[in-house]
Amino acid sequence: MDHGRMGPGSQGADQGGMHGGMHHTPPANAAATQPDTPATTAFRDINARMHREMDIRYTNDVEVDFMRNMIPHHESAVAMARVVLEHSKEPETRRLAEEVIRAQETEITQMRAFLKRRGVEP
Repeated sequence: MDHGRMGPGSQGADQGGMHGGMHHTPPANAAATQPDTPATTAFRDINARMHREMDIRYTNDVEVDFMRNMIPHHESAVAMARVVLEHSKEPETRRLAEEVIRAQETEITQMRAFLKRRGVEP
């Protein structure tokens, strides 16, 4: 799913349409002008893995499908929070990452237990 992002060759509102085909230059500090930091590389990898793992075979059971999708979603949140703890020095961000890890790990355990009671694997 595209989620509204435009890649190379995409036609956006500022190409043609109301802006008359004007090309807008991205700001000088745009992330595309710099190589990814190790944290960004880790976030990209986590995101890609999450999307692969969320591509499940649907069962038409809303509870099972929800749990099976949310487990990799939550696991990714935990992985991203661990990246923050490895790379961030900002106390507020680090506290939030720690809270995410605690909450999401608890919920992952609950979802796995639900699926086990249903006799289904995540």
